[in-house]
Amino acid sequence: MNVAVIDVGSNTIRLLVAAHSRQGLAVVARGKKVVGLGADIEQNGAVSPKKLQEAAECLTDFAHTARASGAALLDVVVASPGRQAENADQLAHTLSRAAGAPARVLSREEEGRLAFEGALAYANPSGAVAVCDVGGGSAQVAVGTVSGGPAWVRSIDLGSLRLSARVPSSDPPTKEEISVMRAQAEKAFARLTPPLPMSAIAVGGTARAAKKLVSRTLGPDEFREALALLRKLPAKEIARGHDLEVWRVRALPAGIAILLEIQRALAVPLEVGRGGLREGLALELLDRLQAVQSGGGR
Repeated sequence: MNVAVIDVGSNTIRLLVAAHSRQGLAVVARGKKVVGLGADIEQNGAVSPKKLQEAAECLTDFAHTARASGAALLDVVVASPGRQAENADQLAHTLSRAAGAPARVLSREEEGRLAFEGALAYANPSGAVAVCDVGGGSAQVAVGTVSGGPAWVRSIDLGSLRLSARVPSSDPPTKEEISVMRAQAEKAFARLTPPLPMSAIAVGGTARAAKKLVSRTLGPDEFREALALLRKLPAKEIARGHDLEVWRVRALPAGIAILLEIQRALAVPLEVGRGGLREGLALELLDRLQAVQSGGGR
């Protein structure tokens, strides 16, 4: 049996259809569309009618794909847009109608926990491990263990697209513009005092893009190298040379500024990992489905 997750984020809406496998999770189908709800929220405080319609059309298509792929369960979740938009109730209602399934807004704690569980589906670290996920509208950090799960979870309402919108930059960005981004990130994360882990995993689009620019291991030196490259070349040229989307490259200076503050707080390098929120939620849905099939959900 398959399950499906539709994840409505600040910039993208993503679909994951998955099943159990010997490795833990097998991907059956994926989908992704750039919609940009977070830009509306940052500029106007709410999601515009045009973006609501665009999101609804995407949800209808993804829900059809999920059911055509044999998904027995479909969960529609809304990340930071559902917590930050003034018309969050209207957004959730619109998405629910379009998908034919309830759309629920994730709490900050849920988002961090699910990212932690999804990342550890593909890793087996020893001792305390941190998982960080920098999205477009917010960033989550969770610290825990494989056996005990996340014991400490925090979320900061600043993501790569939000910071990019607050600090307009040139293409390529100047050293001064990046300095302003870093100062704002430093201020936002000044009170982030996590338990110190033995290792750390970074998931999400910002981390994956930074990996393509420099390395799978991200520390101060790698971040400096990435920012130097972003200052040197236009976004289109970097996107073409590193298999990235242009919008992602343009948001990377802000995303890296945030990752730098998280890495500084954790005091260990960040290893770019697989999985994340959608994978964590898919694993929960598969466990729920298995319990029902075995009689445990009656």
